[in-house]
Amino acid sequence: MHIIFFNRSYYPDLGATGQLLTELAEGLVRDYGCTVSVVAGRPLLLSKEAQAGAAWWKLIQRERHNGVEIVRAGGTTFRPRTFVGRAANYITYFLSACVAGLMVPRPDLVVSLTDPPIIGLGALLTARRAHAKFVFLCQDIFPEVAVLLEDFQSPTVNRILERINRLLIRNADRVVVLGETMGERLITGKGADPARIRVIHNWADCSAIMPGEKRNRFSAANRLADSFVVMHSGNMGLSQNLDIVLEAADRLRRYPDIVMAMVGDGAKRQALEAQAGSKRLGNVRFLPYQPKEQLTESFAAADVFIISLKEGLAGYIVPSKLYGILAAGRPYVAAVEDECEVAVITRKYECGLLARPGDPDDLADKILTLYHDRDLVSRLGANARRAALEFDRPVQVRAYYDLFRELQDSH
Repeated sequence: MHIIFFNRSYYPDLGATGQLLTELAEGLVRDYGCTVSVVAGRPLLLSKEAQAGAAWWKLIQRERHNGVEIVRAGGTTFRPRTFVGRAANYITYFLSACVAGLMVPRPDLVVSLTDPPIIGLGALLTARRAHAKFVFLCQDIFPEVAVLLEDFQSPTVNRILERINRLLIRNADRVVVLGETMGERLITGKGADPARIRVIHNWADCSAIMPGEKRNRFSAANRLADSFVVMHSGNMGLSQNLDIVLEAADRLRRYPDIVMAMVGDGAKRQALEAQAGSKRLGNVRFLPYQPKEQLTESFAAADVFIISLKEGLAGYIVPSKLYGILAAGRPYVAAVEDECEVAVITRKYECGLLARPGDPDDLADKILTLYHDRDLVSRLGANARRAALEFDRPVQVRAYYDLFRELQDSH
């Protein structure tokens, strides 16, 4: 079975979607003997050595990594800090990817993710040319997610994205969503056929991220071993409303042993650091992005995690950081709406506490609940690890393989 994925972000990019797709593609090759090609963009962050050796002038480049054929569609690689940079990266990748789709051997299935939201058009054209099945994998739903853009808003662009999204959903043989709420959003809001919807959650690799001792090299190096650490780890992006984390930290000043650790990078990090500095929040520390092989130690340094999502986005985005937290066996406070997939999992597995989104007082109160009740912390953390095993990488990769095999057999 030959499968082609279309998504700008892929190995070695650090974005969550790219890392998840890398694990999925490599798992299909390694565990099920599939032939997998990925039409990806050029990495946005390369070492100086890699930049020096990159043939930036080539429209299409080919490489292999862990058995997966990577077809690099040429395009710009601006840092995605501004709308102009993001738009240039998206459009140039999209145009090159449409050409790349013509150069890949005939596939059995074509799968499109949503980075960028228009890439599904190129994937659909490739599927139709090859008479292959088409799967639309919704990591985000547009144009609703486009409201996050703080530097560009256009009703015209949103209307175009709405039409593209509906076209892709209407023409997909299967639509993969990350939770039941996301499925309902597509059925009620986009006219999706319920019979074509398949729920497959994102995941963490439970063999790579495991519960660890709090006192370790990471916690010692960053002076976290003797504090009650409330951690936000991963992308500091536009969807998370992280301002309330700093506001909660302001309310927790009188507890000198509570430290808020902001680990990672993203579009909002610089503004958040400036905000923390202006408020003189000595209980907030910003730490760099941690590579996958160090996540067990960095996650183990936390007593509690924070997950947040702006109001109105439940079902349109699913915070993938949840699954790594579960694998680490740590509890969390989730400032999300009741219908959000994170809230559904939290209630089902009793692995965290829920706070009202956008309410720093409630967030601070929930953190204090865990600060004062370490038995509750242990109990929720153990439940989290048990839940993680149901969302483990091999389980979810198998779900994708079964779906793809079902579609191929029905061809």
